Amino acid sequence: MADILQNYPAFLLVLARISAFFITLPLFSYRNIPASHKAGFAFFLSWIVFISIDVPAVNINGSYFMLVLKEVLAGLLIGLMAYIILSAIQIAGGFIDFQMGFAIANVIDPQTGVQSPLIGQFLYTFAFLLMLSLNAHHLLLDGVFYSFQFIPLDQPFLPLGNENVIHFAVTSFNKMFVIAFQMSIPVVGSLFLVDIALGIVARTVPQLNIFVVGIPLKIAVSFIMLILVMAALFMLMQQLFETMLYTMRALMELLGGADNGPT
Repeated sequence: MADILQNYPAFLLVLARISAFFITLPLFSYRNIPASHKAGFAFFLSWIVFISIDVPAVNINGSYFMLVLKEVLAGLLIGLMAYIILSAIQIAGGFIDFQMGFAIANVIDPQTGVQSPLIGQFLYTFAFLLMLSLNAHHLLLDGVFYSFQFIPLDQPFLPLGNENVIHFAVTSFNKMFVIAFQMSIPVVGSLFLVDIALGIVARTVPQLNIFVVGIPLKIAVSFIMLILVMAALFMLMQQLFETMLYTMRALMELLGGADNGPT
């Protein structure tokens, strides 16, 4: 505590970054966690980080407020990047819902407070439980800790205008949609074959009401395929967690001023 009192401006910078992390970081930013718990956890985690790293001497002057803004922006961007990668699960559920006919029936996600697709919320719940069972949330905290090695406290600005940062952001968005497509293609592909079969039946047997038969048939096929490919989905979710951590690390390197592009 004495170190904090002697160099409290640097501690406030650490607290600003970690508090910003908890605004956008998956799991720690959910609404069902009380705000008082988030604030207390951010404070004690900042204390642990402060006494564990080499903190430079920082004075409160005209440039200090720019450092505070830089810390908040760094925490928000890195946490948001992790959230974007993890949202591939809900995007995959949206693809499946669109083919099933459930696209109009969205539900409110109690964790984020926004509307999400039914199957997307179903898969996201499994991913959430898998992340806790694999202790991936510990790796998120590990990324928060090591961000201070990549982005020093006394770094005056973030190179957001660097072409490597912009290219990395676009590549990460592309990677998120590719992962979502990989997760949804078994069910979506099966429903596409069902649509082709129903189209052939509609042309050969005009008396049959395809709309009455097609909707429950597509729902049944969707749930059967989800049961069959659930193990493969869990493997993709585990790879998604690894991709999320690698993406956070690469973004930290770029924001810290690394000249080389992401690998």
